[in-house]
Amino acid sequence: MTVRKSATGRGLDDRARLAGALRVARHSAGLSGELAGRAAGAGQSKISKIERGALLPSVQDVDALSRAYGLPAAERRKLVALAEGLREEQTSRVVLSRRVGELQHRIGELEHSATMIRSFQPTMVIGLFQTSDYATTVFAQPDSAQLDEAQVEDAVTERLARQSFLDAGGKRVHAVMTEGALRWHAGSAQIMAEQLDHLERLSNHSAVDLGIIPWTQPVHFFPRHGFHIYDTDAVAFGTETAFALVTGRADVDTYLELFEQLAATAVHSTQAGEHLRRIAADYRALTEQKAD
Repeated sequence: MTVRKSATGRGLDDRARLAGALRVARHSAGLSGELAGRAAGAGQSKISKIERGALLPSVQDVDALSRAYGLPAAERRKLVALAEGLREEQTSRVVLSRRVGELQHRIGELEHSATMIRSFQPTMVIGLFQTSDYATTVFAQPDSAQLDEAQVEDAVTERLARQSFLDAGGKRVHAVMTEGALRWHAGSAQIMAEQLDHLERLSNHSAVDLGIIPWTQPVHFFPRHGFHIYDTDAVAFGTETAFALVTGRADVDTYLELFEQLAATAVHSTQAGEHLRRIAADYRALTEQKAD
């Protein structure tokens, strides 16, 4: 097996190349994912994530796997150098452009590979929890890259398909939203009331831990954006023009620490349900006022 050495060891192409090289090497060695994991001191799940590109392996992981697969020293050095370059970059950037449906599919793959997702949103309902009408309002927003009707439908379909994660065995979602996110009046009062009802139902789901930070709760820290943590392997967040995936150990630990602060500030379970019903009642009052 020959691995072309990257000039930089960076970007999604190099990440896919590293994943592919390790997968081919394992097959060539005649090892199952389970046996490879044992030989390298890792679990089968981790091997699978590495080979799908869902988890960027550490330099130590790559060296251990290369030795387990019996790769020549020169090939090991090339793969380790590739991993070092990718680790130095730490962040992969995928430009959103107008491929929103494709992006939703990519996020779904990340979710599929994880057993625990921690999500925080300060300005909108988390994608995994959105109703069809709410998601349509989000994707149909007028901006400089407005989607046409078919693109909106494609994006909404992909987003709703991601919600099957909640019913997959062994999966957990710990989500925190601010009351401000729920007060952002998306589309209509009716859409928002139905969305709040949906959130209340989800708050009772066995795979969901939903936290709400009420506006009455004083805070002394200020997250700059929403984010999603996949296990303890990666953090994803979006900007107006891009989707970023952060895999550096120090970066992931920073977001894990921030999420713990957010979760500790939020109310959960029964208390969260009380706040959701209170906010939904306010939206229903607006609907009734318009009807009058």
